[in-house]
Amino acid sequence: MRKMGIAALGPKLRTTKPAPGHKIFTYLLREKTIDRANQVWAADITYLPIGRGFLYLVAIIDWASRAVLSWRLSNTMDAGFCVSALEEALARHGKPEIFNTDQGSQFTSAAFTGTLATAGVAISMDGRGRWMDNVFIERLWRSLKYEAIYLKGYADGREAKAGIAEWIAFYNTGRPHQALGYRTPMAVWRGGINCETHGSAVDMALRLDKAYALPTSPQPQHQAA
Repeated sequence: MRKMGIAALGPKLRTTKPAPGHKIFTYLLREKTIDRANQVWAADITYLPIGRGFLYLVAIIDWASRAVLSWRLSNTMDAGFCVSALEEALARHGKPEIFNTDQGSQFTSAAFTGTLATAGVAISMDGRGRWMDNVFIERLWRSLKYEAIYLKGYADGREAKAGIAEWIAFYNTGRPHQALGYRTPMAVWRGGINCETHGSAVDMALRLDKAYALPTSPQPQHQAA
């Protein structure tokens, strides 16, 4: 590959990094039927190439409806932007019975798990390396990247902010899912939740944490195989 000048098209950064000393919670979803809104929420972080750098995106989804309840962009991997997304989701959409994540340090942090515990939410964490335990949010990332990030090639955080907001609004309210009986995620979510109590589910205002109009983090250098 080195002689032919072949190298990877994009970096393969790890977004799940355990932290020594953090408590790991038991996975609670095995063989569990999940069939109503606000029964289970899930969160994950993904890497987005933006301009000559990159940003991190965290999203919180309702598992049964697939609806994106909140999200944040950041140019660092600290827990703050994840906690901020969680606090917004809880404030705007009520609370789930169970919240599932991977074992990344942001989600095992005292700030994140403490927010869930204070809200009275049961905490569930995937087995290490078992991405299929959070398959719905992995599918969300795939669709977002191929339909917006890779296709549009956003130059900076401003463009990414606007583009991702537009795509998520369409995903939530304009795209029927076959698995949801050809309804949209937010239509299914509203069917299971009293939105007059928890606020408008459609008004998905983005809070851009540490990512506004750059600087993105620099792209890592690659070595040919």
